Amino acid sequence: MRRSLAIAAGVLLACVAVGLILSPRAARPRGLTWLELTDAGSGRTLFAGALSYDEPIVLTWRNSLFKLTVTEVFAARAGRLDLTQVTFADPRGLPPPVARPEDLDDLYHTGGPFHVEGLARPLTRAIFRISEIGNPVMAFAGRTIHFKQEVGFGGARRPCFRLDSSLSEKSSYLRDLI
Repeated sequence: MRRSLAIAAGVLLACVAVGLILSPRAARPRGLTWLELTDAGSGRTLFAGALSYDEPIVLTWRNSLFKLTVTEVFAARAGRLDLTQVTFADPRGLPPPVARPEDLDDLYHTGGPFHVEGLARPLTRAIFRISEIGNPVMAFAGRTIHFKQEVGFGGARRPCFRLDSSLSEKSSYLRDLI
């Protein structure tokens, strides 16, 4: 009797779960992005895990030429990182002037403080060079990775990341089936 009651309860729970999944109002996942940060010199994994859609990743470093602190904000989207905003901080602490997204490439090379929003520049692979001045730090998912501490200064010891869209594609495939 207990066994048949347990089976009936399990079937009912499964039916409710399927009903929620098939419901047109059910929130569907927008895909995950697999982020892997690796020390290219040693092969050691610094981080490997899935990031939710639009989860922010903040990279902060110091520009060695202009001596400004740079903050680049990315969003995890469907197997890639999209650069969404860039700030070259004013050394006096003032809010940097707002610039247009189409001016970003020139601003990276000409120096001076600025802030650009409204970007959607895709990035699927990157190698960060670690210098004494740059000192890059990446923050995401409640973690902070100080690259210089993790992989050391310069040479072949630099972190790189791999993004895998397969999680996103699987989510899209399952979403299309439902």
